[in-house]
Amino acid sequence: MKELMGTGVALVTPFNDDFSVDVAGLKRVVDFNIDNGIDYLVVLGTTAENATLSLEEKQLVISTIVEANNSRLPLVLGIGGNNTAALIEEMQTRDLAAFAAILSVSPFYNKPTQEGIYQHFAALAKVAPKPIILYNVPGRTASNMLPETVIRLANDFENIIGIKEAAGDIVQAMRLISGCPNDFLVISGDDAIALPMILGGGAGVISVIAQGFPKEFSKLIRLGLDRKVDEAYQIQYKILPAIDYIFAEGNPAGIKAVFSKLGVCGATVRLPLVGISADLQSKIDAFISEL
Repeated sequence: MKELMGTGVALVTPFNDDFSVDVAGLKRVVDFNIDNGIDYLVVLGTTAENATLSLEEKQLVISTIVEANNSRLPLVLGIGGNNTAALIEEMQTRDLAAFAAILSVSPFYNKPTQEGIYQHFAALAKVAPKPIILYNVPGRTASNMLPETVIRLANDFENIIGIKEAAGDIVQAMRLISGCPNDFLVISGDDAIALPMILGGGAGVISVIAQGFPKEFSKLIRLGLDRKVDEAYQIQYKILPAIDYIFAEGNPAGIKAVFSKLGVCGATVRLPLVGISADLQSKIDAFISEL
């Protein structure tokens, strides 16, 4: 899946002041990313606040992005959760014609064993109409999908094609890269260590920061893939403060504050999330002005 190399972005869902989905703002977010060098778009990931979207709103987000994208970039759809049977039903009934792959998070809250995680994804792989990218994010799921489990899945199912690895552990990432089949995509889910993961053999990033600074971050990733290390690290250290800022008070409140400053869409988030503090907003505004 060469089309999923490079920089993917986990798109936000913009909201109006009344908390309804801002369709026009979402279209601007899509165009902003496509116009500035992003390689593919991830729909309904964590950053989209999909946990607080109704089924109707999720369909609105999907149809809006598919229409705005107009087949310009590959699309990946988030279908993940902790109810295996419900996910099987969704994969079998949802229209996935517009999507290149599915991104599926390791089950959260239930805290399955490694065998449980394996069996969950094995069940999904047997019915999935599109290739699956696993998503390991222990900070949200309360369990770490270990390299041995990922390697087992990668070898047992040809349609499990990659992993978004967001454990924040570069050694774990190297174990995945060295242990998985050569064509298996190890994709960084941590913006701050995407470059070292790529230099170690990773396939790119599914990023939050990149949608706010698409030109800079996609260039950073391309330089890393081209092994232009010194140039890549110059951009890395230039953009590092912004990565700290956008996650300091939670995602996607931080990246929406970036979009608000840029005039792409508003900063509104839905409870239980809240907007960022005035102090953090001033730091973000100053960074953007300086950049």
